Amino acid sequence: MWRRLRSALRRLRRSPAALFAGGVRPPAAMERAVVRCVPSEPKLSLRFVLPDGSARHMQRDQAEPLGRALARIATNAAKGPAKAAKKSKKARAEGGPAGEAAGAAAPAVRLFSRDGEAVAEEVPNAAAWQDGAVLQIGEAQYRVERNPPALTELRLPRSLLAGFPVCPKVSAEFAAPQHCLFRWYREQRPAAGGGEAAGGDGPTWVEAAGDERVFTPSNALVGLRLKLQCTPGDGAQRYGPPREVESSGPVEAGPGACTFDSRHLYTKKVCGPGSIRAVSYNILADTYAQTEFSRTVLYPYCAPYALELDYRQNLLKKELAGYSADIICLQEVDKSVFVDSLVPALDAFGLEGLFKIKEKQHEGLATFYRRDKFGLLGQHDIAFSEALLSDPLHKELCDKLAKYPLVQEKVLQRSSVLQVSVLQSATDPSRKICVANTHLYWHPKGGNIRLIQIAVALSHIKHIACDLYPSIPVIFCGDFNSTPSSGTYSFINSGVIAEDHEDWVSNGEDERCNMPLSHPFKLLSACGEPAYTNYVGGFHGCLDYIFIDKNALEVEQVIPLPSHEEVTTHQALPSVSHPSDHIALICDLKWK
Repeated sequence: MWRRLRSALRRLRRSPAALFAGGVRPPAAMERAVVRCVPSEPKLSLRFVLPDGSARHMQRDQAEPLGRALARIATNAAKGPAKAAKKSKKARAEGGPAGEAAGAAAPAVRLFSRDGEAVAEEVPNAAAWQDGAVLQIGEAQYRVERNPPALTELRLPRSLLAGFPVCPKVSAEFAAPQHCLFRWYREQRPAAGGGEAAGGDGPTWVEAAGDERVFTPSNALVGLRLKLQCTPGDGAQRYGPPREVESSGPVEAGPGACTFDSRHLYTKKVCGPGSIRAVSYNILADTYAQTEFSRTVLYPYCAPYALELDYRQNLLKKELAGYSADIICLQEVDKSVFVDSLVPALDAFGLEGLFKIKEKQHEGLATFYRRDKFGLLGQHDIAFSEALLSDPLHKELCDKLAKYPLVQEKVLQRSSVLQVSVLQSATDPSRKICVANTHLYWHPKGGNIRLIQIAVALSHIKHIACDLYPSIPVIFCGDFNSTPSSGTYSFINSGVIAEDHEDWVSNGEDERCNMPLSHPFKLLSACGEPAYTNYVGGFHGCLDYIFIDKNALEVEQVIPLPSHEEVTTHQALPSVSHPSDHIALICDLKWK
Protein backbone atom coordinates (compact mmCIF):
# COMPACT_ATOMS: atom_id res chain seq x y z
CA MET A 1 0.00 0.00 0.00
CA TRP A 2 2.77 2.45 0.91
CA ARG A 3 4.52 1.57 -2.33
CA ARG A 4 1.36 2.50 -4.30
CA LEU A 5 0.99 5.78 -2.38
CA ARG A 6 4.64 6.75 -3.00
CA SER A 7 4.13 5.98 -6.71
CA ALA A 8 1.05 8.24 -6.80
CA LEU A 9 2.99 11.04 -5.10
CA ARG A 10 5.79 10.69 -7.68
CA ARG A 11 3.21 10.98 -10.50
CA LEU A 12 1.76 14.05 -8.82
CA ARG A 13 5.19 15.71 -8.66
CA ARG A 14 5.72 14.94 -12.34
CA SER A 15 2.31 16.24 -13.45
CA PRO A 16 -0.52 18.17 -11.79
CA ALA A 17 -2.82 16.36 -14.24
CA ALA A 18 -2.43 13.31 -12.00
CA LEU A 19 -4.82 15.06 -9.63
CA PHE A 20 -7.57 14.51 -12.17
CA ALA A 21 -6.87 10.76 -12.60
CA GLY A 22 -8.40 9.84 -9.25
CA GLY A 23 -11.29 12.26 -9.65
CA VAL A 24 -9.67 14.92 -7.44
CA ARG A 25 -10.11 18.47 -8.83
CA PRO A 26 -7.53 21.23 -8.43
CA PRO A 27 -8.44 24.28 -6.35
CA ALA A 28 -11.28 26.20 -8.06
CA ALA A 29 -9.48 29.54 -7.77
CA MET A 30 -6.03 28.68 -9.08
CA GLU A 31 -3.61 31.61 -8.96
CA ARG A 32 -2.73 33.32 -12.27
CA ALA A 33 0.65 33.58 -13.94
CA VAL A 34 0.29 36.24 -16.63
CA VAL A 35 2.68 36.00 -19.58
CA ARG A 36 3.06 38.76 -22.14
CA CYS A 37 4.85 37.51 -25.25
CA VAL A 38 4.90 39.61 -28.45
CA PRO A 39 6.85 38.26 -31.47
CA SER A 40 8.30 41.69 -32.32
CA GLU A 41 9.87 42.08 -28.87
CA PRO A 42 13.01 40.20 -27.68
CA LYS A 43 11.77 39.54 -24.14
CA LEU A 44 8.61 38.15 -22.58
CA SER A 45 7.30 39.21 -19.17
CA LEU A 46 5.91 36.99 -16.42
CA ARG A 47 3.82 38.18 -13.46
CA PHE A 48 2.60 36.12 -10.50
CA VAL A 49 2.10 36.41 -6.73
CA LEU A 50 3.98 34.07 -4.42
CA PRO A 51 2.21 32.28 -1.54
CA ASP A 52 3.74 34.79 0.92
CA GLY A 53 1.87 37.58 -0.92
CA SER A 54 4.89 39.12 -2.66
CA ALA A 55 4.37 40.02 -6.33
CA ARG A 56 6.98 38.99 -8.90
CA HIS A 57 7.50 40.58 -12.31
CA MET A 58 10.20 38.99 -14.44
CA GLN A 59 11.49 39.65 -17.94
CA ARG A 60 13.24 36.84 -19.82
CA ASP A 61 14.65 36.46 -23.30
CA GLN A 62 12.18 34.71 -25.56
CA ALA A 63 14.94 32.50 -26.99
CA GLU A 64 16.27 31.51 -23.56
CA PRO A 65 15.75 27.83 -22.53
CA LEU A 66 12.88 27.36 -20.11
CA GLY A 67 15.16 25.74 -17.51
CA ARG A 68 16.95 29.03 -16.85
CA ALA A 69 13.68 30.88 -16.32
CA LEU A 70 12.46 28.18 -13.91
CA ALA A 71 15.73 28.35 -11.97
CA ARG A 72 15.31 32.11 -11.65
CA ILE A 73 11.73 31.67 -10.41
CA ALA A 74 13.00 29.17 -7.79
CA THR A 75 15.62 31.67 -6.61
CA ASN A 76 12.97 34.42 -6.37
CA ALA A 77 10.59 32.12 -4.52
CA ALA A 78 13.31 31.33 -1.91
CA LYS A 79 14.03 35.00 -1.17
CA GLY A 80 10.91 35.55 0.94
CA PRO A 81 11.55 32.65 3.38
CA ALA A 82 15.27 33.52 3.42
CA LYS A 83 14.51 37.07 4.51
CA ALA A 84 12.17 35.76 7.19
CA ALA A 85 14.87 33.39 8.48
CA LYS A 86 17.43 36.22 8.54
CA LYS A 87 15.04 38.39 10.53
CA SER A 88 14.40 35.48 12.93
CA LYS A 89 18.15 34.94 13.46
CA LYS A 90 18.58 38.63 14.24
CA ALA A 91 15.72 38.46 16.73
CA ARG A 92 17.34 35.51 18.52
CA ALA A 93 20.63 37.35 18.71
CA GLU A 94 18.89 40.27 20.35
CA GLY A 95 17.10 38.03 22.80
CA GLY A 96 13.81 38.03 20.94
CA PRO A 97 11.54 35.06 20.23
CA ALA A 98 13.10 32.30 18.20
CA GLY A 99 11.92 31.50 14.69
CA GLU A 100 13.08 29.14 11.98
CA ALA A 101 16.64 28.09 12.49
CA ALA A 102 17.84 28.30 8.91
CA GLY A 103 17.11 29.86 5.56
CA ALA A 104 14.61 28.06 3.35
CA ALA A 105 15.80 26.04 0.38
CA ALA A 106 14.61 26.93 -3.13
CA PRO A 107 11.36 25.12 -3.96
CA ALA A 108 11.00 22.79 -6.93
CA VAL A 109 9.64 24.70 -9.95
CA ARG A 110 8.14 22.95 -13.00
CA LEU A 111 5.99 23.94 -15.97
CA PHE A 112 3.34 21.56 -17.31
CA SER A 113 1.54 21.79 -20.63
CA ARG A 114 -2.24 21.87 -20.90
CA ASP A 115 -2.34 18.09 -21.28
CA GLY A 116 -0.35 17.62 -18.08
CA GLU A 117 3.05 16.75 -19.57
CA ALA A 118 6.17 18.39 -18.12
CA VAL A 119 7.62 20.93 -20.58
CA ALA A 120 11.25 20.10 -21.37
CA GLU A 121 13.74 22.57 -19.92
CA GLU A 122 15.50 23.12 -23.27
CA VAL A 123 12.32 24.45 -24.94
CA PRO A 124 12.63 28.24 -25.62
CA ASN A 125 10.56 30.48 -23.37
CA ALA A 126 8.46 31.77 -26.30
CA ALA A 127 7.24 28.25 -27.06
CA ALA A 128 7.09 26.98 -23.49
CA TRP A 129 4.74 29.48 -21.87
CA GLN A 130 1.47 28.60 -23.57
CA ASP A 131 -2.03 29.64 -22.51
CA GLY A 132 -3.56 27.10 -20.11
CA ALA A 133 -0.23 25.63 -18.99
CA VAL A 134 0.34 25.16 -15.24
CA LEU A 135 3.31 26.57 -13.35
CA GLN A 136 4.11 24.72 -10.12
CA ILE A 137 6.21 26.42 -7.43
CA GLY A 138 6.60 24.02 -4.53
CA GLU A 139 3.03 23.16 -3.52
CA ALA A 140 1.50 26.22 -5.23
CA GLN A 141 0.00 26.02 -8.74
CA TYR A 142 -0.59 28.84 -11.23
CA ARG A 143 -2.69 28.79 -14.38
CA VAL A 144 -0.69 30.42 -17.21
CA GLU A 145 -2.56 33.15 -19.10
CA ARG A 146 -0.64 34.06 -22.21
CA ASN A 147 -1.42 37.49 -23.65
CA PRO A 148 -4.75 37.90 -21.86
CA PRO A 149 -6.91 40.87 -22.92
CA ALA A 150 -5.78 44.01 -21.10
CA LEU A 151 -6.74 47.68 -21.15
CA THR A 152 -3.90 50.12 -21.70
CA GLU A 153 -6.07 53.26 -21.64
CA LEU A 154 -9.61 54.08 -20.58
CA ARG A 155 -10.67 57.70 -20.64
CA LEU A 156 -13.88 59.72 -20.72
CA PRO A 157 -14.22 63.13 -22.42
CA ARG A 158 -13.85 66.11 -20.13
CA SER A 159 -17.10 67.69 -21.31
CA LEU A 160 -20.39 65.75 -21.08
CA LEU A 161 -23.63 67.17 -22.51
CA ALA A 162 -27.13 65.76 -22.05
CA GLY A 163 -28.40 64.35 -25.34
CA PHE A 164 -24.90 64.02 -26.82
CA PRO A 165 -23.04 60.69 -27.15
CA VAL A 166 -20.26 59.99 -24.66
CA CYS A 167 -17.57 58.05 -26.53
CA PRO A 168 -14.79 56.72 -24.26
CA LYS A 169 -11.26 56.34 -25.50
CA VAL A 170 -10.50 52.62 -25.18
CA SER A 171 -7.03 51.29 -25.95
CA ALA A 172 -6.34 47.63 -25.35
CA GLU A 173 -3.70 44.97 -25.86
CA PHE A 174 -4.75 41.50 -27.11
CA ALA A 175 -8.31 42.82 -27.19
CA ALA A 176 -10.56 44.96 -29.37
CA PRO A 177 -13.03 47.62 -28.19
CA GLN A 178 -15.87 45.92 -30.08
CA HIS A 179 -15.35 42.79 -27.95
CA CYS A 180 -15.12 44.58 -24.60
CA LEU A 181 -17.94 44.63 -22.06
CA PHE A 182 -19.20 48.03 -20.90
CA ARG A 183 -21.26 49.00 -17.91
CA TRP A 184 -22.25 52.63 -17.22
CA TYR A 185 -23.09 54.09 -13.82
CA ARG A 186 -24.40 57.44 -12.66
CA GLU A 187 -23.78 59.23 -9.43
CA GLN A 188 -26.52 58.93 -6.81
CA ARG A 189 -28.18 62.28 -6.19
CA PRO A 190 -27.57 63.61 -2.66
CA ALA A 191 -30.42 63.08 -0.22
CA ALA A 192 -32.73 66.02 0.40
CA GLY A 193 -30.96 66.82 3.65
CA GLY A 194 -27.61 67.25 1.88
CA GLY A 195 -24.39 65.30 2.24
CA GLU A 196 -23.60 61.98 0.59
CA ALA A 197 -26.48 59.78 -0.57
CA ALA A 198 -25.15 57.02 1.65
CA GLY A 199 -22.44 57.05 4.28
CA GLY A 200 -18.78 56.84 3.34
CA ASP A 201 -16.17 59.10 1.82
CA GLY A 202 -17.03 58.75 -1.88
CA PRO A 203 -20.12 58.94 -4.06
CA THR A 204 -22.61 56.13 -4.42
CA TRP A 205 -22.95 54.79 -7.96
CA VAL A 206 -26.12 53.44 -9.53
CA GLU A 207 -26.33 51.50 -12.80
CA ALA A 208 -27.38 53.85 -15.59
CA ALA A 209 -29.10 51.33 -17.89
CA GLY A 210 -26.24 51.41 -20.34
CA ASP A 211 -24.18 48.45 -21.57
CA GLU A 212 -23.07 49.78 -24.95
CA ARG A 213 -19.74 51.35 -25.77
CA VAL A 214 -21.41 54.72 -26.42
CA PHE A 215 -23.72 56.20 -23.80
CA THR A 216 -26.02 59.18 -24.30
CA PRO A 217 -26.97 60.78 -20.98
CA SER A 218 -30.53 62.05 -20.63
CA ASN A 219 -31.57 65.41 -19.19
CA ALA A 220 -32.31 63.58 -15.93
CA LEU A 221 -28.56 63.10 -15.44
CA VAL A 222 -27.67 66.81 -15.62
CA GLY A 223 -25.53 67.64 -12.59
CA LEU A 224 -24.38 64.06 -12.03
CA ARG A 225 -21.05 62.46 -12.84
CA LEU A 226 -20.72 59.23 -14.81
CA LYS A 227 -18.59 56.13 -14.25
CA LEU A 228 -17.67 53.50 -16.81
CA GLN A 229 -16.54 49.95 -16.08
CA CYS A 230 -14.87 48.22 -19.03
CA THR A 231 -13.87 44.55 -19.20
CA PRO A 232 -11.46 43.86 -22.10
CA GLY A 233 -12.31 40.95 -24.40
CA ASP A 234 -10.69 39.38 -27.46
CA GLY A 235 -13.74 37.95 -29.23
CA ALA A 236 -12.78 34.38 -28.26
CA GLN A 237 -14.55 34.44 -24.90
CA ARG A 238 -11.39 35.51 -23.09
CA TYR A 239 -11.72 38.49 -20.79
CA GLY A 240 -9.15 40.40 -18.79
CA PRO A 241 -9.45 42.31 -15.51
CA PRO A 242 -11.96 45.20 -15.63
CA ARG A 243 -11.04 48.84 -15.15
CA GLU A 244 -13.14 51.79 -14.09
CA VAL A 245 -12.99 55.48 -14.91
CA GLU A 246 -15.05 58.36 -13.51
CA SER A 247 -15.87 61.55 -15.37
CA SER A 248 -13.98 64.61 -14.17
CA GLY A 249 -17.14 66.71 -14.15
CA PRO A 250 -20.92 66.33 -14.21
CA VAL A 251 -23.24 66.07 -17.19
CA GLU A 252 -24.22 69.56 -18.33
CA ALA A 253 -27.34 70.76 -20.15
CA GLY A 254 -27.13 70.63 -23.94
CA PRO A 255 -27.62 73.65 -26.22
CA GLY A 256 -31.09 72.66 -27.42
CA ALA A 257 -31.75 72.46 -31.17
CA CYS A 258 -28.62 72.22 -33.35
CA THR A 259 -28.17 73.11 -37.01
CA PHE A 260 -27.69 69.45 -37.92
CA ASP A 261 -30.74 68.00 -36.15
CA SER A 262 -33.05 68.37 -39.15
CA ARG A 263 -30.39 66.90 -41.45
CA HIS A 264 -30.26 63.74 -39.33
CA LEU A 265 -33.85 63.04 -40.33
CA TYR A 266 -32.51 62.16 -43.80
CA THR A 267 -29.62 60.01 -42.54
CA LYS A 268 -31.07 57.78 -39.83
CA LYS A 269 -29.88 54.61 -41.55
CA VAL A 270 -26.74 53.57 -43.40
CA CYS A 271 -27.57 53.46 -47.12
CA GLY A 272 -27.75 50.17 -49.03
CA PRO A 273 -24.89 48.12 -50.51
CA GLY A 274 -25.09 49.74 -53.96
CA SER A 275 -24.88 53.26 -52.54
CA ILE A 276 -22.24 55.41 -50.83
CA ARG A 277 -22.97 58.27 -48.42
CA ALA A 278 -20.12 60.77 -48.59
CA VAL A 279 -19.45 63.70 -46.26
CA SER A 280 -16.95 66.55 -46.67
CA TYR A 281 -16.45 68.94 -43.77
CA ASN A 282 -13.93 71.54 -42.59
CA ILE A 283 -14.31 71.12 -38.82
CA LEU A 284 -12.30 74.23 -37.76
CA ALA A 285 -9.00 73.32 -36.14
CA ASP A 286 -8.66 74.19 -32.47
CA THR A 287 -5.29 75.75 -33.25
CA TYR A 288 -7.18 78.45 -35.22
CA ALA A 289 -10.32 78.70 -33.06
CA GLN A 290 -8.40 79.48 -29.87
CA THR A 291 -6.41 82.52 -31.02
CA GLU A 292 -7.09 86.03 -29.76
CA PHE A 293 -7.70 87.06 -33.40
CA SER A 294 -10.40 84.39 -33.73
CA ARG A 295 -12.15 85.40 -30.53
CA THR A 296 -12.10 89.16 -31.15
CA VAL A 297 -12.06 89.58 -34.94
CA LEU A 298 -13.18 86.42 -36.77
CA TYR A 299 -15.85 85.13 -34.39
CA PRO A 300 -16.63 87.93 -31.87
CA TYR A 301 -20.31 86.90 -31.99
CA CYS A 302 -19.59 83.37 -30.73
CA ALA A 303 -19.87 82.71 -26.98
CA PRO A 304 -16.32 81.99 -25.69
CA TYR A 305 -17.32 78.62 -24.18
CA ALA A 306 -18.70 77.53 -27.58
CA LEU A 307 -15.22 77.98 -29.09
CA GLU A 308 -13.67 75.67 -26.51
CA LEU A 309 -12.48 72.37 -27.99
CA ASP A 310 -14.30 70.10 -25.52
CA TYR A 311 -17.62 71.80 -26.18
CA ARG A 312 -17.22 71.77 -29.98
CA GLN A 313 -16.17 68.12 -29.94
CA ASN A 314 -19.46 67.15 -28.30
CA LEU A 315 -21.38 68.80 -31.13
CA LEU A 316 -19.09 67.45 -33.82
CA LYS A 317 -19.25 63.82 -32.64
CA LYS A 318 -23.04 63.89 -32.46
CA GLU A 319 -23.25 65.53 -35.87
CA LEU A 320 -20.91 63.09 -37.63
CA ALA A 321 -22.38 59.99 -35.95
CA GLY A 322 -25.88 61.04 -37.01
CA TYR A 323 -24.98 61.17 -40.70
CA SER A 324 -24.49 57.35 -40.85
CA ALA A 325 -21.87 57.98 -43.54
CA ASP A 326 -19.77 55.48 -45.48
CA ILE A 327 -16.97 57.94 -46.31
CA ILE A 328 -16.12 61.08 -44.32
CA CYS A 329 -13.44 63.53 -45.50
CA LEU A 330 -12.47 66.13 -42.90
CA GLN A 331 -10.21 69.16 -43.14
CA GLU A 332 -8.54 71.21 -40.37
CA VAL A 333 -8.24 68.21 -38.06
CA ASP A 334 -5.92 68.71 -35.08
CA LYS A 335 -3.72 65.66 -34.57
CA SER A 336 -4.79 65.35 -30.92
CA VAL A 337 -8.47 65.66 -31.92
CA PHE A 338 -8.04 62.85 -34.43
CA VAL A 339 -6.34 60.52 -31.94
CA ASP A 340 -8.21 61.30 -28.73
CA SER A 341 -11.68 62.26 -29.94
CA LEU A 342 -12.61 61.38 -33.52
CA VAL A 343 -11.05 57.92 -33.73
CA PRO A 344 -12.65 56.61 -30.51
CA ALA A 345 -16.03 58.14 -31.40
CA LEU A 346 -16.26 57.12 -35.04
CA ASP A 347 -14.69 53.70 -34.40
CA ALA A 348 -17.62 53.03 -32.08
CA PHE A 349 -19.95 53.78 -34.99
CA GLY A 350 -18.14 51.41 -37.38
CA LEU A 351 -15.69 53.77 -39.12
CA GLU A 352 -11.95 53.37 -39.64
CA GLY A 353 -9.80 56.53 -39.71
CA LEU A 354 -6.72 57.68 -41.66
CA PHE A 355 -4.76 60.89 -40.99
CA LYS A 356 -2.38 63.06 -43.02
CA ILE A 357 -0.77 65.96 -41.20
CA LYS A 358 0.33 69.17 -42.92
CA GLU A 359 4.02 69.92 -42.92
CA LYS A 360 5.07 72.35 -40.15
CA GLN A 361 1.57 72.39 -38.63
CA HIS A 362 -0.44 70.49 -36.04
CA GLU A 363 -3.53 70.00 -38.21
CA GLY A 364 -4.27 68.09 -41.37
CA LEU A 365 -6.73 65.85 -43.19
CA ALA A 366 -8.70 62.84 -42.01
CA THR A 367 -10.57 60.25 -44.05
CA PHE A 368 -12.92 57.75 -42.40
CA TYR A 369 -14.55 54.78 -44.14
CA ARG A 370 -17.17 52.27 -42.98
CA ARG A 371 -15.29 49.06 -42.26
CA ASP A 372 -18.12 46.64 -43.06
CA LYS A 373 -18.50 48.27 -46.50
CA PHE A 374 -14.90 48.90 -47.49
CA GLY A 375 -11.38 47.62 -47.02
CA LEU A 376 -8.28 49.77 -47.51
CA LEU A 377 -6.17 48.81 -50.53
CA GLY A 378 -3.63 51.60 -50.35
CA GLN A 379 -2.73 55.12 -49.21
CA HIS A 380 -1.05 57.53 -51.61
CA ASP A 381 -0.79 60.83 -49.73
CA ILE A 382 1.46 63.70 -50.85
CA ALA A 383 2.56 67.19 -49.81
CA PHE A 384 2.13 69.46 -52.85
CA SER A 385 5.45 71.30 -52.55
CA GLU A 386 7.48 68.11 -52.07
CA ALA A 387 5.71 66.26 -54.90
CA LEU A 388 6.17 69.18 -57.27
CA LEU A 389 9.92 69.17 -56.72
CA SER A 390 10.65 65.46 -56.52
CA ASP A 391 8.00 63.47 -58.42
CA PRO A 392 8.66 63.01 -62.18
CA LEU A 393 4.88 63.15 -62.69
CA HIS A 394 5.04 66.90 -62.18
CA LYS A 395 8.31 67.72 -63.99
CA GLU A 396 6.61 69.51 -66.88
CA LEU A 397 4.56 71.68 -64.52
CA CYS A 398 7.63 72.30 -62.34
CA ASP A 399 9.63 73.45 -65.37
CA LYS A 400 6.86 75.85 -66.41
CA LEU A 401 6.61 77.22 -62.87
CA ALA A 402 10.37 77.85 -62.73
CA LYS A 403 9.82 80.74 -65.17
CA TYR A 404 7.86 82.55 -62.47
CA PRO A 405 10.18 82.56 -59.41
CA LEU A 406 7.91 84.71 -57.18
CA VAL A 407 4.96 82.36 -57.68
CA GLN A 408 7.19 79.28 -57.41
CA GLU A 409 8.49 80.46 -54.06
CA LYS A 410 4.96 80.98 -52.72
CA VAL A 411 3.82 77.57 -53.95
CA LEU A 412 6.79 75.83 -52.33
CA GLN A 413 6.24 77.65 -49.01
CA ARG A 414 2.71 76.29 -48.67
CA SER A 415 2.15 73.28 -46.39
CA SER A 416 -0.99 72.01 -48.16
CA VAL A 417 -1.37 68.24 -48.61
CA LEU A 418 -3.47 65.74 -50.53
CA GLN A 419 -4.81 62.57 -48.94
CA VAL A 420 -5.63 59.72 -51.34
CA SER A 421 -7.11 56.43 -50.16
CA VAL A 422 -8.00 53.51 -52.42
CA LEU A 423 -10.92 51.49 -51.05
CA GLN A 424 -12.38 48.15 -52.10
CA SER A 425 -15.98 47.07 -51.61
CA ALA A 426 -16.29 44.39 -48.91
CA THR A 427 -19.17 42.71 -50.75
CA ASP A 428 -18.02 43.13 -54.37
CA PRO A 429 -14.20 43.08 -54.68
CA SER A 430 -14.43 44.21 -58.31
CA ARG A 431 -15.65 47.60 -57.09
CA LYS A 432 -12.82 49.89 -56.05
CA ILE A 433 -12.88 53.62 -55.48
CA CYS A 434 -10.28 56.39 -55.18
CA VAL A 435 -11.14 58.84 -52.38
CA ALA A 436 -9.16 62.10 -52.45
CA ASN A 437 -9.28 64.78 -49.76
CA THR A 438 -7.58 68.18 -49.71
CA HIS A 439 -7.53 71.71 -48.30
CA LEU A 440 -6.14 74.29 -50.72
CA TYR A 441 -4.36 77.56 -49.94
CA TRP A 442 -6.72 80.01 -48.25
CA HIS A 443 -5.67 83.55 -49.26
CA PRO A 444 -8.32 85.50 -51.29
CA LYS A 445 -5.57 86.64 -53.67
CA GLY A 446 -4.05 83.17 -54.02
CA GLY A 447 -6.04 81.94 -57.03
CA ASN A 448 -2.86 81.24 -59.02
CA ILE A 449 -1.39 79.24 -56.11
CA ARG A 450 -4.59 77.17 -55.90
CA LEU A 451 -4.47 76.49 -59.65
CA ILE A 452 -0.96 75.05 -59.31
CA GLN A 453 -1.98 72.99 -56.27
CA ILE A 454 -5.05 71.54 -57.97
CA ALA A 455 -3.01 70.73 -61.08
CA VAL A 456 -0.59 68.71 -58.91
CA ALA A 457 -3.54 67.04 -57.14
CA LEU A 458 -5.31 66.00 -60.34
CA SER A 459 -2.09 64.75 -61.92
CA HIS A 460 -1.41 62.61 -58.83
CA ILE A 461 -5.00 61.31 -58.74
CA LYS A 462 -4.74 60.47 -62.45
CA HIS A 463 -1.66 58.35 -61.72
CA ILE A 464 -3.55 56.47 -58.97
CA ALA A 465 -6.90 56.03 -60.76
CA CYS A 466 -5.60 55.44 -64.29
CA ASP A 467 -2.16 53.82 -63.88
CA LEU A 468 -2.01 52.04 -60.52
CA TYR A 469 -5.69 51.01 -60.39
CA PRO A 470 -6.94 51.39 -63.98
CA SER A 471 -10.40 52.85 -64.48
CA ILE A 472 -11.47 53.16 -60.84
CA PRO A 473 -13.91 56.01 -60.12
CA VAL A 474 -12.90 59.07 -58.13
CA ILE A 475 -14.55 60.96 -55.26
CA PHE A 476 -12.64 64.21 -54.63
CA CYS A 477 -13.66 66.06 -51.44
CA GLY A 478 -12.31 69.10 -49.74
CA ASP A 479 -12.20 72.73 -48.81
CA PHE A 480 -10.97 74.17 -52.10
CA ASN A 481 -11.17 77.80 -50.91
CA SER A 482 -12.61 78.54 -54.34
CA THR A 483 -16.05 79.89 -55.24
CA PRO A 484 -17.95 78.62 -58.30
CA SER A 485 -16.78 81.69 -60.25
CA SER A 486 -13.09 80.90 -59.65
CA GLY A 487 -10.54 79.47 -62.05
CA THR A 488 -9.95 76.48 -59.77
CA TYR A 489 -13.62 75.47 -59.84
CA SER A 490 -13.80 76.03 -63.60
CA PHE A 491 -10.66 73.93 -64.16
CA ILE A 492 -11.94 70.99 -62.08
CA ASN A 493 -15.38 71.16 -63.66
CA SER A 494 -14.41 71.62 -67.32
CA GLY A 495 -11.04 69.85 -67.49
CA VAL A 496 -9.16 72.88 -68.89
CA ILE A 497 -7.94 76.33 -67.85
CA ALA A 498 -6.74 78.89 -70.40
CA GLU A 499 -3.42 80.67 -70.00
CA ASP A 500 -5.17 84.04 -70.06
CA HIS A 501 -7.63 83.26 -67.23
CA GLU A 502 -7.83 86.15 -64.76
CA ASP A 503 -6.84 83.94 -61.81
CA TRP A 504 -3.31 83.70 -63.20
CA VAL A 505 -2.98 87.37 -62.17
CA SER A 506 -4.56 86.93 -58.74
CA ASN A 507 -2.06 89.05 -56.84
CA GLY A 508 -1.07 91.62 -59.47
CA GLU A 509 1.21 91.66 -62.50
CA ASP A 510 4.31 90.83 -60.41
CA GLU A 511 2.88 87.39 -59.73
CA ARG A 512 1.38 86.68 -63.13
CA CYS A 513 2.01 83.12 -64.34
CA ASN A 514 0.25 82.17 -67.54
CA MET A 515 0.06 78.50 -68.44
CA PRO A 516 -2.69 76.34 -69.96
CA LEU A 517 -3.63 73.24 -67.95
CA SER A 518 -5.83 70.21 -68.54
CA HIS A 519 -6.91 66.98 -66.85
CA PRO A 520 -8.71 63.87 -68.19
CA PHE A 521 -11.50 63.47 -65.63
CA LYS A 522 -15.20 64.19 -66.07
CA LEU A 523 -15.97 65.62 -62.64
CA LEU A 524 -19.25 66.91 -61.28
CA SER A 525 -19.99 68.80 -58.07
CA ALA A 526 -22.35 66.29 -56.44
CA CYS A 527 -23.94 68.88 -54.14
CA GLY A 528 -24.13 71.55 -56.85
CA GLU A 529 -23.20 75.13 -55.99
CA PRO A 530 -24.81 76.07 -52.66
CA ALA A 531 -25.14 79.74 -51.76
CA TYR A 532 -22.53 79.15 -49.07
CA THR A 533 -20.67 76.42 -47.21
CA ASN A 534 -18.70 78.90 -45.08
CA TYR A 535 -20.56 81.58 -43.11
CA VAL A 536 -18.66 83.93 -40.82
CA GLY A 537 -19.25 87.53 -39.80
CA GLY A 538 -17.26 89.08 -42.65
CA PHE A 539 -17.77 86.53 -45.43
CA HIS A 540 -20.06 83.87 -46.76
CA GLY A 541 -19.57 81.77 -49.87
CA CYS A 542 -19.32 78.29 -51.36
CA LEU A 543 -15.80 76.92 -50.82
CA ASP A 544 -16.38 73.19 -50.23
CA TYR A 545 -17.26 70.49 -52.75
CA ILE A 546 -17.64 66.76 -53.30
CA PHE A 547 -16.56 66.15 -56.89
CA ILE A 548 -17.47 62.77 -58.38
CA ASP A 549 -16.53 60.85 -61.51
CA LYS A 550 -19.75 61.26 -63.48
CA ASN A 551 -18.85 58.40 -65.84
CA ALA A 552 -19.08 55.89 -62.97
CA LEU A 553 -21.17 57.51 -60.22
CA GLU A 554 -24.42 59.40 -60.00
CA VAL A 555 -26.12 61.39 -57.27
CA GLU A 556 -28.97 59.61 -55.49
CA GLN A 557 -29.78 62.43 -53.06
CA VAL A 558 -28.22 65.55 -51.59
CA ILE A 559 -28.93 66.10 -47.90
CA PRO A 560 -30.34 69.65 -47.58
CA LEU A 561 -28.13 72.23 -45.91
CA PRO A 562 -29.40 73.98 -42.78
CA SER A 563 -31.80 76.81 -43.52
CA HIS A 564 -30.52 80.39 -43.52
CA GLU A 565 -32.54 80.99 -40.38
CA GLU A 566 -30.81 78.09 -38.61
CA VAL A 567 -27.36 79.29 -39.72
CA THR A 568 -27.98 82.87 -38.56
CA THR A 569 -29.85 82.08 -35.31
CA HIS A 570 -26.72 83.15 -33.44
CA GLN A 571 -25.62 85.61 -36.14
CA ALA A 572 -23.02 83.42 -37.90
CA LEU A 573 -20.84 80.31 -37.52
CA PRO A 574 -19.47 78.78 -35.33
CA SER A 575 -22.08 79.07 -32.58
CA VAL A 576 -23.43 77.28 -29.52
CA SER A 577 -25.39 75.02 -31.89
CA HIS A 578 -22.80 74.53 -34.66
CA PRO A 579 -19.16 73.42 -34.11
CA SER A 580 -17.45 74.94 -37.18
CA ASP A 581 -17.45 77.99 -39.43
CA HIS A 582 -18.12 75.61 -42.35
CA ILE A 583 -21.16 73.44 -43.09
CA ALA A 584 -20.85 69.73 -43.90
CA LEU A 585 -21.72 68.60 -47.42
CA ILE A 586 -23.52 65.24 -47.56
CA CYS A 587 -24.75 63.24 -50.53
CA ASP A 588 -25.76 59.69 -51.37
CA LEU A 589 -24.08 58.32 -54.48
CA LYS A 590 -24.69 55.14 -56.42
CA TRP A 591 -22.69 53.19 -58.96
CA LYS A 592 -23.83 53.57 -62.55
